[in-house]
Amino acid sequence: MAHYFENDQNLKSEWKEHHVRVLNHDYTFITDHGVFSKQGLDFGTRTLLETLPLEEIHGKVLDLGCGYGPIGIALKTVVDVDVDMIDVNRRSLHLARMNADKNKVEVHIFESNGYENVSDVYDFIITNPPIRVGKKILYELLFGAKDYLKENGELWLVVHKDQGAKSLARDLKKEYFVEIKNKNKGFYIIRAKKREN
Repeated sequence: MAHYFENDQNLKSEWKEHHVRVLNHDYTFITDHGVFSKQGLDFGTRTLLETLPLEEIHGKVLDLGCGYGPIGIALKTVVDVDVDMIDVNRRSLHLARMNADKNKVEVHIFESNGYENVSDVYDFIITNPPIRVGKKILYELLFGAKDYLKENGELWLVVHKDQGAKSLARDLKKEYFVEIKNKNKGFYIIRAKKREN
């Protein structure tokens, strides 16, 4: 799994095209080796997208750890928002750009290790976070989000109970107003709203 967070030029490429229906729209996504969920839209991401209160999503959205792009592309298709999409994996970014073109959406996609190249602030940060980077980096991403959220901004994420969803939700309460918005086959959809100091 480490290769998701590295840019291994020697990793063999084998594109696969997937036809996906989510949020009442049809999408075509290209995936590849070395990218999360090569087999198409994973259940956790689908559950996250289908739980989001689309009528409330507005303004600027950051797709954190965008992978091949399903979250940002789907949101841009169904909601009138400005979408930034970031990842540390260049293969993911290349696929995300291809998939944005293929699905005819205009989004801003750029490389960033965490928030290092992020200079904007957002109404929503939405992520299927890279659990396997380990707790330290994961918490830097999730707690660091508050510095890139506008007043009343919200972080939305999906985590499986076997990957520590309950303890993560509890820890997030130290710095966010936290609600578990959905549970589906072990996946927890968590909304963490920025606390105002």
